[in-house]
Amino acid sequence: MPKIMKKITSISAFHSMLSLPSPLHPLVSVIRLEEANLVYSDIWQSFQREFYSIALKRDARCKTRYGQKHYDFDKGIMSFTVPEQVQSLVPEQVENAKGIVLLFHPDFLAKHPLANAIRTYGFFHYAVDEALHLSEKEEADITLLLEKIHEESSRIDRHTQEIILSHIGLLLSYARRFYERQFITRHKVSQELLDRFRQLIVNHLEDGLLLEKGRLTVNYLAEQLHLSPDYLSDMLRTHTGQNAQQHLQHMLMEKARELLSSTSMTVAEIAYYLGFEYPQSFNKLFKSKTDLSPLQFRRSLN
Repeated sequence: MPKIMKKITSISAFHSMLSLPSPLHPLVSVIRLEEANLVYSDIWQSFQREFYSIALKRDARCKTRYGQKHYDFDKGIMSFTVPEQVQSLVPEQVENAKGIVLLFHPDFLAKHPLANAIRTYGFFHYAVDEALHLSEKEEADITLLLEKIHEESSRIDRHTQEIILSHIGLLLSYARRFYERQFITRHKVSQELLDRFRQLIVNHLEDGLLLEKGRLTVNYLAEQLHLSPDYLSDMLRTHTGQNAQQHLQHMLMEKARELLSSTSMTVAEIAYYLGFEYPQSFNKLFKSKTDLSPLQFRRSLN
């Protein structure tokens, strides 16, 4: 019998499990980890929350698992989680945690532009060991916004939602800026990842592995690099202006041009060689990148 996933359905329920008073607002809350005291329960072994979480953790010795990865939090680290992500906690390791956590339910975003915009922030899907490391000044800026959200959550009137969501939107914009700074300051590491990413593609092309394994995907390449797909794409976009999918397509089309110009392989054979299940898919992508069909490109060489 499959294991039933335990769900924490409301922010109020989560407060109760942390031995905290009821939230000031049912759909949004800012909690201080120093005030939390986890109620021991087997739910912490594997659970899902039906609301967003943005955590700023300081000096925390808590080891947490997000998806399939473990991470030990250190100073000034932010992490972002989405509803329904499988998580786990070890209660004994949370007791000395310090920091602030923002919780907000998807219903709080209803009919607001942020409900759609939040999907564009890839860091909500980063692995936990890809968390955001903050400088002292950056940490102060984020802390101030979290405190404003906490203060505003006690003033429930017709302006509350708009004001809090404007603060959350600003917080997410800061996070995007800080992540781009992190990609840049880790230029050497990012360049090494880019080189490994490209080499993985080259190896598959040169060794004919696409015939055996099928078309390369960003998810597969990210897994080989021990990164989340969103982190890989955002890192590449910051350094090159192209995301992972664009890089992959560019290299596949470069190989396609090489094969069209230097071999007698048919278009269908080239499509299968590059991992495309259907030649039509290959033709469509090739034309979108070159304004020519594969056959037109080959004829233009003569």
